[in-house]
Amino acid sequence: MGIFWDLMQESKLDEQQKQADTMEERLSKVETELAETKEVLKKTLVALEKHLHKDIDGDGQAG
Repeated sequence: MGIFWDLMQESKLDEQQKQADTMEERLSKVETELAETKEVLKKTLVALEKHLHKDIDGDGQAG
């Protein structure tokens, strides 16, 4: 019985490790997407400020 219990526990540990690896991959992807989104947002804001000739983000510059 002890051998089966050990095998079950080892299987559960392997499963948790795979989930953790997947979670790390997902987190990395989300971080990359966030950085890309921030870059697009920044470019959009600059273009909008230039178009309107207005300081929208309060940095003291239009564009």
